[in-house]
Parts: sequence; C-alpha cells; structure tokens
Amino acid sequence: MKQYTVRQLARLSGVSVRTLHYYDACGLLKPAIVGANRYRYYGEAQLLRLQQILLHRSLGLSLQDIAGLLDAGEASRLDTLRRQRERVRELLADQQRVLRTLDQTIAWLEGGPDMNDVNLFDGLTSPQQAAQEDWLVDRLGGRMREAIDSSRQHLEAGGRDVLKARMAEIEDLETQLARQYARGAGADDPAVGALLARHRAWVAGMWGRPCPPAAYAGLAELYLVHPDFVARYESRGAGFAAWLAGAMQHYAGRLSG
Repeated sequence: MKQYTVRQLARLSGVSVRTLHYYDACGLLKPAIVGANRYRYYGEAQLLRLQQILLHRSLGLSLQDIAGLLDAGEASRLDTLRRQRERVRELLADQQRVLRTLDQTIAWLEGGPDMNDVNLFDGLTSPQQAAQEDWLVDRLGGRMREAIDSSRQHLEAGGRDVLKARMAEIEDLETQLARQYARGAGADDPAVGALLARHRAWVAGMWGRPCPPAAYAGLAELYLVHPDFVARYESRGAGFAAWLAGAMQHYAGRLSG
C-alpha cells in the first residue's frame, strides 16, 4: 500500500505542510507511522480522513466539530456525508445560476444580445442571499441589518454600470489572490499586501463607507465561518478560504499596529 510523506501529501491534497503538522498536533489527523528518521507517513485511511476534513471545512464546520464527526460511528459519518452532499448539491445549483448570469453578461458586454434588468441579477439576489443576510443579522445583531440595507441602497444608487464594474473588479482580485496562494505566497508578501489594499478599498466601495482595519479583520472571520463564503473560496483551491482570511487578518493587524 502506497504511503506518502507529509510533503507528498501536501502536494497531493493542496493542504500546506504547516496545516498538516497542526492537524497532527491537535490530534485531528495523525500519520499512519512516524519513521526512525522522524518523517510522518500517511496511508489510505489518512487520505480518506483528510478528504473528510476538507469536505467538512469547506462547508463551514469548526475543527472541533469535525473531530467529533470523524470520531463518531460509521452510521453517523454516513448520515453526515449524505447531508453534506445535499448541501453541496444546493450550492452547485446556485453557482450554476451565477455562472449562467456571468456568461450572459460577458456575451452582452462583447456585443451580444442585451440583458434585461431581471436577468442581470439572476442568481445574485436570491433566497440564498436573503438567508445569508438573516444569518449575518442573527450572528452580529440588529445593526447589521441597517448596514446591509445601507449598502444595498448605495449600490442601487450607482446603477448597473457601477455594479458591473465592481463585479468585474472582485473577480480579477480573487483570481489574482488565488494565484498568489497557489504559488505559496505568505501573508507578508508585498504582492499579497498590494492586492489586499485593493480588496479593502473594494469592500469600502461596496459598503459605501470606510472599511477600518477592525471591520476588515471581522470580514475575514466571516469568510471562515459562513459556509457559503467558505464554499466560494474553496472552489478556487483547497485551503484558499483559510489562507485568504489569514492574510486579511494579518494585513488588518499591520494597519492597526
């Protein structure tokens, strides 16, 4: 049976070596054996367990909750996987609507058929968005509802052209940030800092008000705990959600310090 060193497993899974070391230290993912050379070796059982960790993490579960699920009986794990599969299916259906809207918008901007105002927002203003807003209000309090309403009014006042420009900008920013993650850039990399400066400015533009460091750090935490945000960023690469949130918090800390 094939075994992988920690570096080989990191390359295979897209999870950093540091993360695998942390999972070992906290007992979430122990290697199959530790050789006389102190190298960790992982087998099939560990690969399957890591798959489950990443799956549950992408849907917003905490590491503590994941540990409880993985250490439960086989029936409980299967039930959880079935529920998670249904959640992923729902997310994929929503993402397909967004993809269709993006394709139609690109075709329109390139001179194709015009889009009506309703189709322009298909998949972007949906029951899922309402659920996200309710989740935020429930977690962060009534003032969040005021902030959401204020941001919506700000965006509506800008009109379609402003919204199109902002959506194009965030797509470009997230793509570039994902490239930095893929090349192994750290949070203190100047290229990452420059992109995060643009990202914070984008957030302020969407909110219609400044985004101070504390608020930016809070947004990073939101990216880690809300399953829709986690799924969005993990679709760009396994581990990207945690990397992005960590980079944002590091950047906010530098601004505050």
